[in-house]
Amino acid sequence: MYTWRLFQPSSLHWAWSTAALKHTLGRQQGAFRWTHSGGHSYRAVIFDMGGVLVPSPGTVAAQWEVQNHVPSGTILKALIRDGDSGPWMRFMRGEMTTEGFLEEFGRLYSEIVVESCLEGICKPDPRIFQLCLQRLNLQPSETIFLDDLGPNLKAAASLGIHTIKVANPETAVKELEALLGFPLRVGVPNTRPVRKTMEIPEDALEKYLKGLLGTHYSGPMELLQFDHGQSNPTYYIRLGNRQLVLRKKPPGPLLPSAHAIEREFRVMKALGNAGVPVPTVLDLCEDPSVIGTPFYLMEYCPGIIYKDPSLPGLEPSQRQAIYNAMNQVLCRIHSVDLQAGGLESFGKPGDYIPRQVKTWTKQYRAAETSTIPAMERLIQWLPLHLPRQQRTTVVHGDFRLDNLIFHPEKAEVLAVLDWELSTLGDPFADVAYSCLAHYLPSSFPMLRGFRDQDVTELGIPTAEEYFRKYCLRMDLPPIDNWSFYMAFSFFRVAAILQGVYKRSLTGQASSATAEQSGKLTESMAELAWDFATKEGFRVFKATPSAKPLMGSYHSWAGQSSPRTTSGVRHYSSVAAAAPSHEAKGGLIISPEGLSPRVRKLYDQLLRFMELNVYPAEEELQRHQASADRWRPSPLIEELKEKAKAEGLWNLFLPLETDPEKKYGAGLTNLEYAHLCEVMGMCFYAPEIFNCSAPDTGNMEILLQYGTEEQKARWLVPLLEGRIRSCFAMTEPQVASSDASNIEASIREEDGCYVINGHKWWSSGILDPRCKLCVFMGKTDPQAQRHQQQSMLLVPMDTPGIKVIRPLSVFGLEDPPGGHGEAQFKDVRVPKENILVGPGRGFEIAQGRLGPGRIHHCMRLIGYAERALSLLKTRAMSRTTFGKPLIEHGTIMADIAQSRVDIEQARLLVLKAAHLMDVAGNKAAALEIAMIKMVAPSMACRVIDRAIQAFGGAGLSSNYPLAQFYAWARALRIADGPDEVHQLTVARRELKNRARLQEPAAPRE
Repeated sequence: MYTWRLFQPSSLHWAWSTAALKHTLGRQQGAFRWTHSGGHSYRAVIFDMGGVLVPSPGTVAAQWEVQNHVPSGTILKALIRDGDSGPWMRFMRGEMTTEGFLEEFGRLYSEIVVESCLEGICKPDPRIFQLCLQRLNLQPSETIFLDDLGPNLKAAASLGIHTIKVANPETAVKELEALLGFPLRVGVPNTRPVRKTMEIPEDALEKYLKGLLGTHYSGPMELLQFDHGQSNPTYYIRLGNRQLVLRKKPPGPLLPSAHAIEREFRVMKALGNAGVPVPTVLDLCEDPSVIGTPFYLMEYCPGIIYKDPSLPGLEPSQRQAIYNAMNQVLCRIHSVDLQAGGLESFGKPGDYIPRQVKTWTKQYRAAETSTIPAMERLIQWLPLHLPRQQRTTVVHGDFRLDNLIFHPEKAEVLAVLDWELSTLGDPFADVAYSCLAHYLPSSFPMLRGFRDQDVTELGIPTAEEYFRKYCLRMDLPPIDNWSFYMAFSFFRVAAILQGVYKRSLTGQASSATAEQSGKLTESMAELAWDFATKEGFRVFKATPSAKPLMGSYHSWAGQSSPRTTSGVRHYSSVAAAAPSHEAKGGLIISPEGLSPRVRKLYDQLLRFMELNVYPAEEELQRHQASADRWRPSPLIEELKEKAKAEGLWNLFLPLETDPEKKYGAGLTNLEYAHLCEVMGMCFYAPEIFNCSAPDTGNMEILLQYGTEEQKARWLVPLLEGRIRSCFAMTEPQVASSDASNIEASIREEDGCYVINGHKWWSSGILDPRCKLCVFMGKTDPQAQRHQQQSMLLVPMDTPGIKVIRPLSVFGLEDPPGGHGEAQFKDVRVPKENILVGPGRGFEIAQGRLGPGRIHHCMRLIGYAERALSLLKTRAMSRTTFGKPLIEHGTIMADIAQSRVDIEQARLLVLKAAHLMDVAGNKAAALEIAMIKMVAPSMACRVIDRAIQAFGGAGLSSNYPLAQFYAWARALRIADGPDEVHQLTVARRELKNRARLQEPAAPRE
């Protein structure tokens, strides 16, 4: 038996919450009136444990414990109240998470517990009630007792306790509420009492509903009005145990073709049958005599509606998932088969934007109350800049976050609401409209946004990222005239707000905030005109000059978030893109110049990165920082299987070493360079596609120099991703930048090679999947300088190998492979494990360095592009000293210099890759040395500028900048010291007598 005190707010809140524990625990807060009825002053309620106000404790406890992994029986244990320091008050003050509160919720579940089994007394013995009164320190007249059994009620009443017989829980709760003077049941979210101007005849409605649903749905009807929505009034109805939603036209004269609830009903019914998440529609009533206007009914869909698009209170990963689900459901809407869904006639098949411009201009004119200059300019400008419609789909017309109902526990859209403006049209209009919040401030009334917040920190995709994800999912190329669609979207909002304002003047608007809309119309129009101006500049820049600039390519990296293909190049040319290199054998500086086969692979890689890799970054980063970091991430392994299944596997193997495309994708170095840059956007991406060092270099060695037996044993498992490998060359005792300095010995003995040496910076050696070590040591110290070294294939399970420790780079350990220090002591390997033969190690090492350095350098271009993208996003979303960061001259200079640095480095890398393809690695040695000098230093500069713009956040693990910088800086050594490359370039420059030379003597 439970007893509750009612004079403590903590207990009262708990009593109210518990009544609806299964649905909305922790989500609602109630306002209670401390009034009493009937002249009585009740101060406590006593009720039986189950079947009264709360569900049976056994059922509730079992369900809650299973869902929250709480040991069975925990909730049923009575816990003492902790007062202000207890979990409920701490939860109310924001000092405890929901999970923490639920874990201890039994502490406030009951103020006092009187258990018959412990007291040795059970109902209907009056002594059990006397014990409750004694523990409560109250008089019988101050308490209420609820039970479903007459003998128990009679015993309580005999003591003077007010009793309620629970035959029907709903009726009993209402009786208790009447006695207490405050509500116990949870209200329907986002509802309020029906506004005076929006009242409907309830008797007529109830009669209609009973005729529709059947007379067995008895009991009083509950009618509430939803507090959101600016157009068609929407109501919540409860009749018996049936929950419904009614949506109707507003009363009074209406604008032409507006508020077409008949079309809403039709499209929702069709889309529901097509698998789009919409509420189940029940009936359309076009007879205005029933409640005054036509209406339709649908099932009530419980869930969460996020009114604030910045999603306060959620984690960045949760926000990202919410917007990802929003993007996905929009793609589902736009993928509906019109013919199969019977929607071919739902709208005209073409000219959607022209018709919409005319429609909203007409609607605006009909609701116009004063002249708005920006609207007048837009009405003139929009018809002159109409886009050519590419596709016709169902369009929602008002697709926003607050028109979606989400599952309360996961990022899943349960229902899309408000189909009033739906028709057939241009799907890009929906995409642009769903991005309105990106350009509105958080203080904007009615349509709140997050323009003044850092979307990167929030975890919300930028508008550009959101648009790219949509295009990737729909397999559509991005459009250039995004600004037109945004201008049109804000123009339409302005027209809608003007209509709402006009209706508010006559009392027809369904929202209580409608009167504010008149002041907002002008603001919307100004925003629309800003986008129109941007589109005008774009068109102007794209206009061909009198003399076409043939082959003039321009790179562009749009504002984007760190989890996108930020910085991926989109090239435009005044002339058409050059034909495939296969016909001309020329330098390809743009992805548009790739052959159709390779361009398809490039686009496929972009899509995979967008949909699979970027969303996984946060989890992969957490794994790298966890106690399990030296074990391979299961998510990485899962993504590797996906990449392999899609053919995005072993892309690195150059065509020259695999001409039959037996092992790889058959790409040239130049072609792979473009793809490798994309992989460089994410630190974890190369491994996912089996294109990460040191495995790539080791696989190239095996392919080029290995015997058939060596290939079968090591190359095939590496290519399949079943094992990993490491490369052991660098030694702590000597300057290993000069490979001839290495001292590790390889001695022939009894038909084997015996290895002794101390190595460090052996990348990948700590990975439990590492089964092969490519070891470089000296077989003949007396031979010529570059013929002393040999390379051996050493199985990692060979006795004598001891991994001493992992080495860190600026504190980063790079698990699970890491970079290890290892001791090789009397390690014996068969003679057949030597590569090519004794004394060929230096030759093999040089052959390994060419393609591998292209990989490193192109990944560094990807690092830099990602850093620049983050820098731009940060600069446009942060304010310092009274103005946006982007308006500070130093930031603008950093952005400009970074773009120049990246473009210069990329062109040099592409040139080196091209020369390697057409002239060979040896002929390209100068260019390879130059890119080793240029790429790491360039990346360090660009990333450093981004870190500076981010401040302390740039140094944290919240962003990839610190990790990018660490490895870019490390490559200035790991790829050979800058000084070595500078020496190589300078020597070759001095030897090149073909270049123009100035005379030694001064001019007279």
